[in-house]
Amino acid sequence: MKIVVLKFGGTSVGTIEKIKTVAEIINEYKRKKFKVIVVSSAMSGVTNELIKKSKGISDNFSDVEYDVLVSSGEQIACSLIAGRLNHIGHKSRSWLAWQIPIFTKGVHKNSRIYTINKKKILKYLEDGGTPIVTGFQGINEHERVSTIGRGGSDATAIVLAKFFKAQRCIIYTDVEGVYTTDPNKTNKARKIKEISYEEMLEMASLGAKVMQPVSIQDARLNRINIEVKSSFVKKPGTLITKRSNIINNKIITGISSTQNDSKVSLIGVKDKPGVAASIFKPLSKNSINVDMVVQNISANGKETDLTFTIKTDDLKKTKKIIESNKNIRFKKLLLKKDVAKISIIGVGMITTPGVTFRMFQTLANKKINIQVISTSEIKISVLIDKRSVKKALIALHKEFKLDN
Repeated sequence: MKIVVLKFGGTSVGTIEKIKTVAEIINEYKRKKFKVIVVSSAMSGVTNELIKKSKGISDNFSDVEYDVLVSSGEQIACSLIAGRLNHIGHKSRSWLAWQIPIFTKGVHKNSRIYTINKKKILKYLEDGGTPIVTGFQGINEHERVSTIGRGGSDATAIVLAKFFKAQRCIIYTDVEGVYTTDPNKTNKARKIKEISYEEMLEMASLGAKVMQPVSIQDARLNRINIEVKSSFVKKPGTLITKRSNIINNKIITGISSTQNDSKVSLIGVKDKPGVAASIFKPLSKNSINVDMVVQNISANGKETDLTFTIKTDDLKKTKKIIESNKNIRFKKLLLKKDVAKISIIGVGMITTPGVTFRMFQTLANKKINIQVISTSEIKISVLIDKRSVKKALIALHKEFKLDN
């Protein structure tokens, strides 16, 4: 069976007219004799409205009921898509995750799909049907609806592609693909034809909003090729695939930025084994994600200054946790908002010397001060003043010849 998985994001199904367009896209694949499995997100704005309702009911709304509530958005979108396909002459129906079923493990609001019962869907495909599957959700061992995190419809599509051995997995969204940097910050941004899983994972983790990092990781582990393309224009998108499939002569593939970071510095921390763990353990227990970490030991070797970054939304909670932590001693706690992280990403830097120098010199030429640095095999990230983000992006984009 020649199967293709098509996933449509919230903006792609945001209105009745857009859903009619989605039905025509599906129709094109049907004409090419594909067996089509469709995955849909909720219509744009619906999930946020449902979350708002839950907050109006209670400040401590049950996670179990949260999943039941927010999963209803996908149900509406899938029903409308199936209804339109039936209208234009195709056999179609919506499938809620529990009807298939799609089984999940883990906590409510952040579960993971671990297996899918394929029997019913395969039979429906063989009978000429087009199943429209609710993304973002499954059913757990207690027979309760569970969701797999915001952006989870991508993960649903990727796992379906794996279990049904689909030839293609295509993510339809409101952009034409993955860009070298944020097109809203520079008109020199260019669409990337092909990008490796590793590069896309770094870009998604560092601010690119096309796909969620967990979805990229699922695709990478299962070697599922993904094409990201627009549901509004008929143009090729971006292929996300393994490195060996890509011919690329650029050192840097893309540049990402985040602007909701804050810097936390503990000055004069007593330097002893376990002190860093004492600082970060309570943050971890409170689901606060720590990113860039820098430690400087004093000349006498008895004290250290420890700096790290977190999301600005977690700043107040982090301050409270650190100040109430009886297991650490420090002379001063410094908190700084209005910082941003700029990252250059590319597998080409593995074999190319001088990339770090070029990045730092480019920023220096623009009088942009670097506050914190972190690196990986295919990424260099720096923390800078938030006001300098656009200037930094444009300069680095030009330096690494991404304008062309």
